[in-house]
Parts: sequence; structure tokens; C-alpha cells
Amino acid sequence: MRMPTLPQPPSRPAQPAQPAGPESPAAELLSRRNALKAAAVAGTLAVPPLLAGAPAAAAAAGAEPPELPAGLTAHRSPYLNWSGEIAHHGLWACAPRTPEDVVALANWAHEAGWRLRPRGKAHNWSPLTITPTTADDAKVLLLDTTEHLTALRLESPAPDGVVRAQTGVTVEQLLEFLGGHGLGVTNTPAPGELTLGGVLAIDGHGTSVPADGETPLPGHTYGTLSNLILRLTAVVWDADEGVYVLRTFDRATDRDTDALLTHLGRAFITEAVLQAGPDTPLRCQSRIDLTVDELFAAPGSPLARRGRTFADFLNESGRVEAIWFAYTDKPWLKVWSVSPRRPAASRPTTGPYNYPFSDSLPTPVSRLAGRLVGEGAWYLAPELGAAQYTVAAAGLTATASADLWGPSRDLLMYLRPTTLRETANGYAVVTSRSQVQRVVSEFTSYYRERLEAWAREGRFPVNGQVEIRVSGLDQPADVRAEGSRPPLLSVLRPREDRPEWDVAVWVDVLTQPTTPGAMEFYRELERFCLRTFDGGYAETRVEWSKGWGYTDTAAWDAEEVISDTVPGTYRAGPDPSWDRAVRTLDRLDPHRVFGNPFLDRLLRS
Repeated sequence: MRMPTLPQPPSRPAQPAQPAGPESPAAELLSRRNALKAAAVAGTLAVPPLLAGAPAAAAAAGAEPPELPAGLTAHRSPYLNWSGEIAHHGLWACAPRTPEDVVALANWAHEAGWRLRPRGKAHNWSPLTITPTTADDAKVLLLDTTEHLTALRLESPAPDGVVRAQTGVTVEQLLEFLGGHGLGVTNTPAPGELTLGGVLAIDGHGTSVPADGETPLPGHTYGTLSNLILRLTAVVWDADEGVYVLRTFDRATDRDTDALLTHLGRAFITEAVLQAGPDTPLRCQSRIDLTVDELFAAPGSPLARRGRTFADFLNESGRVEAIWFAYTDKPWLKVWSVSPRRPAASRPTTGPYNYPFSDSLPTPVSRLAGRLVGEGAWYLAPELGAAQYTVAAAGLTATASADLWGPSRDLLMYLRPTTLRETANGYAVVTSRSQVQRVVSEFTSYYRERLEAWAREGRFPVNGQVEIRVSGLDQPADVRAEGSRPPLLSVLRPREDRPEWDVAVWVDVLTQPTTPGAMEFYRELERFCLRTFDGGYAETRVEWSKGWGYTDTAAWDAEEVISDTVPGTYRAGPDPSWDRAVRTLDRLDPHRVFGNPFLDRLLRS
């Protein structure tokens, strides 16, 4: 089914003028929108106008730098999350040189009434680092982990590889290091510039399940990177001594580890010891010829019987991602498969990031994006979707990247920071392998129906894409440490009473942050997921790093979702984990030095 004929662009009535004094909310909103306009035209959000002159703006506040422990100094530093929705022109920050520096800072913060927020690359959407309303004079110190806390050391060689890594190292650095020793991982996020600490805090994932007939390799997991942790070292409160200290937690023997494996920013991990397995080259084939109707067909329908559904490709290869640009009818499908030897038709890779047409937007796409955001021409969303599909289709041919082969890290990292930055909602639908196509079909059918309905009213809330992936769960059997348990707050935590649930379908919908109606549309999608995948044959869990908890005007603001729905998904079954995780994190940091107002609201005692 194709999208209907779209209405003519609606006229835009003149808006009444608003007072926009230098201290007003309207002025702040205007500054943020101007930043996003410039970013859309450039195709990146490196340092937009909102943050220009941050040191001068911070100095105008008249605050003196805090006196930090000996040898550490504070400086003003801007903060900007991935989509630009959470921004601050300058908070105090410092770069601890050693884990012991973090301990000293934690004890200082406890005595001085400050809070510490780890900051890596800020590739995040949700308010886990700082909140949008963080004041200029807030007693918040950002700790930059990327300058000094970047050590890597091989603890055990292949095939039973073990690596010790400090948490400021990036995923790209980690995978390159492992690859140099013949090691790799199965599941990892696509952006290589994420820090390990950030990934472990929110249980970063990729897309993979065992293909039909595939034997999992030892040392690997189809779950999150958190499920590879054997030991970790964190800064925690010592009740006997009355101070913060460094403490090492063993996955197999210390049950407190379960809460730290995915801690959402309520702890500070200085280093982790992770297992890895033998690296196996991958082949990645891209398809742009399959229609939405057949790829997302309902199970049992005539189209599904053609053998070209999302689940068919998943069963064949185990590693699939669909990118469906708004208002188009042919997604970009990536299919990875284990391939120890290079197929004759595949081009060998020389490194990661093999889709330059996606990383740096061509002029037609950036101009359209600029018109949407800069001019408010939101009715051009269908044209932008078509242009993005055309660029992908042409780019795959022009760069000979439709069929690639190489080390796993070259194929698994494919998103640079220069890509167009959008806001995104995010959910994992935990279900059984046999129900994947049903989940995908029901979600995409509802999404398309609502997008069409909004278009008929002249409203275009989505101008990005839908992304669909599938991963396994955090199974303790994957861990080379007898007695290991799954992370308490992992989105991929298995349920003992639902052993047939062995996969998660990840769904994200992306759009420009200032798109009119986007929050309302996201709220519709969220309510659909929660009522459709309600624990019967599947269960909806929010993706920690993305958008969720929608009202009609904002994300992370629906009280019933934050207070009841989200905790409820971890309290279900005979193995509830929410309250134990909150109690453990509170005991390890009773003064909430590592926290912020949003985490106080979410992780209530």
C-alpha cells in the first residue's frame, strides 16, 4: 500500500509576537531553535550558536570556580546532548586523571553539597546526565572521562579474551584494540564515538540473534555490552569509614554488581573487565528493492509467504536492520551474516564507517532539512523522506557499499557524529523469536496508519526514519563466570516465568526536535506499544537513552509512565528487580552524589 496523495502545504497564519527579553523562556527557546536551524543546514550539531561564547556567558553569572581537591581545577564547559534538546552554555567541569581523583571529588562533593555527573561524548537523548532546567548556578560538576580515563590492557589473549578498560575509552578504541588481538564482540552500538562508561550505564546494544544453524561463539553475547562484564570498579560509599572509596565488584560472587551493570548514571564506574571472543569477519548486504508491504507483512498473509519478510532475513542471517524513511515505501535493509571467507561479490573494507553518503548529508538533503527547521516548511517532510531514500540508493551504488566484507568492527560501526542529528523515541519489545514478524507488522501498520491520518490533516510530525533491530537477551549463560546474573535494570533482562521470550525488537522513530506535533505523535506511538505489547505475547520496555514518557508537549514527563509503567516492567514475574536495584544504588551512594533531579524522580526509594 502506497502513501496517499498528500494535501497542499497548509498556509501559515502570522503568529502573535511574544515578549522575548533576555531572561524569558521565549528567548531561551528562540536561542535553542536558532541552534537547531543552523545544525540542520550543516548536517551536524557540533557547537551550535546556543553554546557559542559559553565561557563569557558563564562568567557573566559571576560565579567563582569551586575549590576542588588538590591538583584538580574547574573550568566552564558547555553541554549539549545528541539532539540539542538538552543544552547548557557552561557548567563547571574537570577532567579527573585517575580513579583516585574521582574518589577525592566524590568526598569533596559530599562535604560541599555538590553533585557529580560523568560526561563522555554526550551521545544521548534522555536527561541522565543533566536536565533541561539545570540552572547556571547549579552545584553540578561535570567529570570529563575522555581525557585521562582511557587505559586499555589485555588480561587474557584469544580465544578466551579478557580486556580491562577504563570507562572514558570509546567503543571504537575498544573494538580496534580487541581486533588487534584477534578478538571481537557480537553486539555493539553503531556509533563508535560513544564512551564505554556511557554504553554500560544504559546497556548499549546492537542487532543480532543466532541465525538458523548458527552456533554461538564462546565469549560472545547476543545481549548488551553490559552482559560481557566480569568485574568492575566503582566509587561507592563505605559506611564503616564514612567516606567514598574505590571498590571492585565481581560478577559471579557479589550481588551488588547486578545493579551496577546498568546503572543509568546513578553510579560512577572507573573501569570494567570484559570478556570477548574470537573475531569472525562479517558480510553486510544492503537491499533497497523490498517494499514495506512485503518486508513488514502480517504473518500468514499472502505477501508473507513470499519469503521476503523481516523475520525471514533474520532467520537466515541473525543480524538485520531496517531503516524506513518517512513517507516512502521501500526501506533500506541491512543484512549481516557470519562469513569467515570473503564472498567473491563482496568488497573488502579498509575500516569502519562505510556509508559516507549517510554520515555527511549531500546538499539536497541538508537544504531540505534546513528549510523544514529554518523556515518551518514542515510540509516538505515527504520530499525529505524521498530524498533520503534516493541518496541511500544512489550512495550504495556510487560507493560500492551494497555488499561489504571485513572484520566485525568495520561492519558494526557505521554512524559518525557528522550525520544529521535528530530526536528519537525508543522501545524494546521483548518477545519470542517466533513472534518477531507479528511485532514488526503490528507496529509498522499502526505507525503508517497514523502518519497517513496526520498527513490528511496537513500535519507532518515525522521527517526522519523508523529504525528496527532485533537482539537477544542478557542471558547469564553467555558469561564466563559461574553464578553470574543478568543486570537488574537491563532492558534485555530475561523473565524467569517467560522462558520463551528470548529476543527484543527495538523500534525507534526519528524526527527533527522542533517538529510541530512530534511529542503528541510520539505519545500516540507509546500508548499503542504499551497497550498492544502489554505482557501477553510481548512486553514493552523503554530504551533508557532515547525518548519515552511522553505528554503532548514533552518527553520524560508523563508521571504515570515514570512512576508506574517503567518500574512495573521490572517488577513483573517471580524475579522482580526494580526495587532491589534502587535499594542497592541508594546504599552504594546514599548521598546521591551521582544523580540529578530526573534520576531522583525515576529511581525513588
